Amino acid sequence: MKKPLLISLLGIIVLIFALPFFNLIRWTFQEKKPLDVLVLNKTVPTLDRIHHRSLTWILNNDRFVKKENKASYSYKKDYYGFAPTRPLKERGNKTNEYHLSEMIDLPDKTDAIYFADTYGVFFNDWYVGVNKSRRSRKIYGGLNNTDYLLVNEMKNRNKLIILEYNTLGFPTTEFESYRTQEKLGIKVSGWAGKYFEKLDTTSKNFPVWMAAMYRKEYGEPWTFIKPGIVFLSDNNILVLEEGTHLTDARAYIHTDAENASKYGLPETVAFDKWFDIIDPLQSNVISSFELSTTEAGDELLEARMLKNSFPAVSCDSTGRAFYFAGDFANNDVNFCLSRLKGFNGIKGISYSDKTGDPRRFFWLYYKPLVKTIFNNYYNSIKE
Repeated sequence: MKKPLLISLLGIIVLIFALPFFNLIRWTFQEKKPLDVLVLNKTVPTLDRIHHRSLTWILNNDRFVKKENKASYSYKKDYYGFAPTRPLKERGNKTNEYHLSEMIDLPDKTDAIYFADTYGVFFNDWYVGVNKSRRSRKIYGGLNNTDYLLVNEMKNRNKLIILEYNTLGFPTTEFESYRTQEKLGIKVSGWAGKYFEKLDTTSKNFPVWMAAMYRKEYGEPWTFIKPGIVFLSDNNILVLEEGTHLTDARAYIHTDAENASKYGLPETVAFDKWFDIIDPLQSNVISSFELSTTEAGDELLEARMLKNSFPAVSCDSTGRAFYFAGDFANNDVNFCLSRLKGFNGIKGISYSDKTGDPRRFFWLYYKPLVKTIFNNYYNSIKE
């Protein structure tokens, strides 16, 4: 190998290793932003805590820290809800909860709350080897009275509130759901949906109880095998299949030019996780889900009084109470990378140009959305 080429290669290798180290140093000495954020996640069946880890990634990366000790947030420790204990195979767990007696002091000292997931943990999902073919009893989960009171007290103090998909649906009771909807200024429809790459019941991780639910309602066998979207309510199921009801099976999040500029969002990004359908009432809609329905698909939706476009992100008139109508915080990210200043992913490595790459949602949409919301709020309250 010629000497100049060897020197060039060594230079590239040094640069590759030096750049992350340099960004780590920059992150370490970046100005900290003291903000007490309460995270609630009741759906933690594994030790990776994926339903709120990406949220903590963003807080950590942007240098939000706890006021008391100026420490960074930990996705393993800094949340309320369900917590598995090691070794996981023994299915041990504990719950970290706030109580009614704290509903004066806790909202006073808390700057923001983020309810990442309240669905909970169910028997069939928690215990290994149990039949997954049907829904099972709840072990822990659902929005309760104390959760509502926390939302209420935070709203009364005009503090930042963010709730995600399914906080207001099953297994939350109708009473707690209704009261929380009033506080957020929205109304839930009772319908939720999700994109499936294959509707074939033999596909890995496909919830086969849906097929039984479909047979019960329609008296027909489940014959869907292509990509599609399944909608569910308490006792009803609706299936839109690509080719027949959809020209493109994926749901897309669309943001108008004004909000895209305000929050640093793309005008369009694909979304492949669970979402629910809400009525924003008088709330401001930042982004909307849009489905690529055919005429046949529109007819099926209209028969259920549904539309092919509905809110993805809404906020009330104060701009401090948000509802994310999708499983937004459920992203598999490398937490170590949160300690690199200004790290926005690397196209081709962190995510690709492919429309259907699910990683694009975190880097292009969720990260800038959450970062902007928290920074706007922090700047408005800091002394």
